[in-house]
Amino acid sequence: MHDLVIRNGTIVDGTGDTPYQGDIAIDDGRISAIGRIEAEGRETVDATGQIITPGFVDIHTHFDGQITWDPLLTPSCWHGVTTVVMGNCGVGFAPAAPNRHEWLIGLMEGVEDIPGTALSAGMQWNWETFPEYLDYLDTLPKALDVGTQVPHGAVRAYVMGERGASNEPANPEDILEMKKLVREGIEAGALGVSTSRTIVHRAIDGVNVPGTFAEEDEMMAFGEALSEAGTGVFELAPAGVTGDDMNLPDLEVAWMRRVSAATGRPITFALVQLDAEPDHWKRMFDLSEEAAAEGADLYPQVTARAGRPARPADEPPLGKRAHLSRDQRPLQARRR
Repeated sequence: MHDLVIRNGTIVDGTGDTPYQGDIAIDDGRISAIGRIEAEGRETVDATGQIITPGFVDIHTHFDGQITWDPLLTPSCWHGVTTVVMGNCGVGFAPAAPNRHEWLIGLMEGVEDIPGTALSAGMQWNWETFPEYLDYLDTLPKALDVGTQVPHGAVRAYVMGERGASNEPANPEDILEMKKLVREGIEAGALGVSTSRTIVHRAIDGVNVPGTFAEEDEMMAFGEALSEAGTGVFELAPAGVTGDDMNLPDLEVAWMRRVSAATGRPITFALVQLDAEPDHWKRMFDLSEEAAAEGADLYPQVTARAGRPARPADEPPLGKRAHLSRDQRPLQARRR
């Protein structure tokens, strides 16, 4: 007898094969059989008319604060997501100097439009360093699997104080200390490091995210931290991603190629389709393919639907504008 049998569902197994009708047995929390299952289950679920599929992995979330009070991580759990990755775009809540709590909340609120009042009310701040943050997450009940990244913005402000928060250039000592903290976070269990270089990412006070204008030596140091730790991915929202300056994407890919080739670590960057240049995304795919020939490992991270910059005063509200047709939407996976 199985612990659980899910019967008569349409199985979409994630391999790309044609969906098929069947049953699934689960024992000790793991799938033990797929197909037509004769044995009974201690519990049986009739999935007639339903799709049975592996859980979805959402690689780009910002649950860094919500996870401290919401074990379900709604609404992602409502949509079949079973694993989330947070700490994206260089924003997060560790490391956190005691006098930087509200500032970090304002950073997240400005970038991701998460209400600061909710974050202030819900978070307990039982950590200062990034490893302490991970240790605290381990103590919390969680309905989903969770991975996180070391956020550049928090690291920069922790090391450089107001100089880092206001995007002043980092000196060699600053960079060495930031590199140390990133490696410390990776070795404690972080999946990678993240940053943001787009001018549309601003704190609630209008100041650009720390690291927006960081020089290549700062980016290289983070790649080296991953390399020395022997693991981890570098994630970023690159300059020009929203089409504000079409000269920037090529320059961003250029430094990413150098960093990835030099350190041997993968880099994934946000990519959207732009109204002003609809085929721009194809060039980014092509450049990423070219980078592979140089030993770099670049992965465009494609959103399901592009965001839009603030509209002119005489432009109709978003709700009255046409949505992207299916053939206008960007591909969902890296071309090979």
